[in-house]
Amino acid sequence: MTRYFISINLPDEIKSEIEKIYCLLPKFTGKKTEVENMHLTLKFLGEIDERKLEEVKDRLKRIKFDNFFIKFGEAGVFSPSFLRIIWIKIFGVEDLQKKIDESLEGLFPKEKRFMGHLTIGRIKKVGNKKEFLASMGKIKAKVGKFEVGSFELMNSVFHDSGPEYEVIEEFKLN
Repeated sequence: MTRYFISINLPDEIKSEIEKIYCLLPKFTGKKTEVENMHLTLKFLGEIDERKLEEVKDRLKRIKFDNFFIKFGEAGVFSPSFLRIIWIKIFGVEDLQKKIDESLEGLFPKEKRFMGHLTIGRIKKVGNKKEFLASMGKIKAKVGKFEVGSFELMNSVFHDSGPEYEVIEEFKLN
C-alpha cells in the first residue's frame, strides 16, 4: 500500500538536536521516530491514483511562496487522557500549509485543525500517566530554527520493518 503526503524534510543538524531530546523523554512502551524518517507533514493525501498524482504535482508547481524560517517549541502530547503521540510543536508553517490546502481545493478536503508538529514518538502504553505527563512538562526542547527553501511530495510504503519514505518531487520556494 502506497500513501502520499506533502512535507518539509529536516536538515541533519536539526535531526541531531531532536535526537538529543529522546533521552529526556519519560519511559513508555512504543516507538520513537527513526531519525532518518523525521519530517514535518503539511498535508496527508492517502492513496491516490496516477492521474490524481499528476494533478497534485501540477497544482503544487504553481505555488508561489517565499523562503521562511520555522521555529521549534515545546514537546507535548495531543491528548493527556489518551496518550498516543509525542510531538514537538513547530511555528511558522501555517501560511504554507494554507497555500497548499488552497492549491488542492476540489481534490482534497481542507485541514480543519492544522497544528504544526513533528511526531517524535508513538505510545502504546505508559506505566503511570500522571508521572509521564509531569515528566513531559519538564522537557525544554531547544531545537532552534532553520530556513525552509522547499517542500516535498512524498510517498510511504509500509514494510514489516516499518515505513519507507521516498521523495517523489521537490518544490522550491522563491
